[in-house]
Amino acid sequence: MILQQPYRIKTIKEYHKILGIGHPEHPMISVIDLAEITPYRSEETIRVVFDFYLISLKKVEAGDVQYGYGQQKYDFDEGILFFISPNQVFSFKADDDFRSAGSMLLIHPDFLWGNPLAKAIKKYEFFNYAINEALFVSEKEEMVLRSFIKNIEQEYHSHIDKFSESIIISQIESFLNYSNRFYMRQFLTRKISGSQILDKLEKILDDYFNDENMINKGLPTVPYIAALLHCSPNYLSGILKALTGQNTQQHIHEKIIEKAKEKLSTTTLTVGEIAFALGFDYPQSFSKLFKSKTDLTPVEFRASFN
Repeated sequence: MILQQPYRIKTIKEYHKILGIGHPEHPMISVIDLAEITPYRSEETIRVVFDFYLISLKKVEAGDVQYGYGQQKYDFDEGILFFISPNQVFSFKADDDFRSAGSMLLIHPDFLWGNPLAKAIKKYEFFNYAINEALFVSEKEEMVLRSFIKNIEQEYHSHIDKFSESIIISQIESFLNYSNRFYMRQFLTRKISGSQILDKLEKILDDYFNDENMINKGLPTVPYIAALLHCSPNYLSGILKALTGQNTQQHIHEKIIEKAKEKLSTTTLTVGEIAFALGFDYPQSFSKLFKSKTDLTPVEFRASFN
């Protein structure tokens, strides 16, 4: 199957026109009431790319909608918050009964130009999450987030002056910081789901390093592991960090060290042979990682068993 090229939406004004609503009051920032939009019906998956940030806080009142990379359905018992960054491919389809309520906040990157948030916004990892990894917010959390959206809307509705931009940006930053807090809460309160992912991760790594053909596969990468777990690399690392204090790469390294210790203590393979068996291209890279994790070289570790 050949995917169609995604449709690129370059400006907030253009997006308003596509949605069939009036021109934005400000060309670089806008709040859209989803209840005022006639939903786009689609049997086929629609793929779009925005040249601006899109933040959606919504509830689905009826029907089914599928978003994101895996086309997984949301459980819509509570509000959902998701983030799309410029140049991120967003796909969706909705049935004929689909209705939603909530708000969308659109922010063009140029609006942040000259403010520290223009660079700092990239530190919020949820902009890199797969769309089906949305934040499920409680009613109380939703009220907090809606208050910031309302403040932003009121500010650009009022007379624009030299303070408006900094006030709006401060509200955006507060919104993002609270969203970060709520994401961390989600990782902790959904421990059953997170623990299942952790169990699957351990099995994937065990199977990978027990594979006789591993020498031809190289070291496992974070994107490879995340794809097998059907989530994005950043989301996976966020869950693991909240549950264990270690990100995905650190978990991979821990498994490498575990397998290395096993081979060093139970076989007569040389350090070079062990390095290649674990997927390293160069023994020096293996020895450097082993030393950084254990404070011993592989040779020193093996000698401690003699």
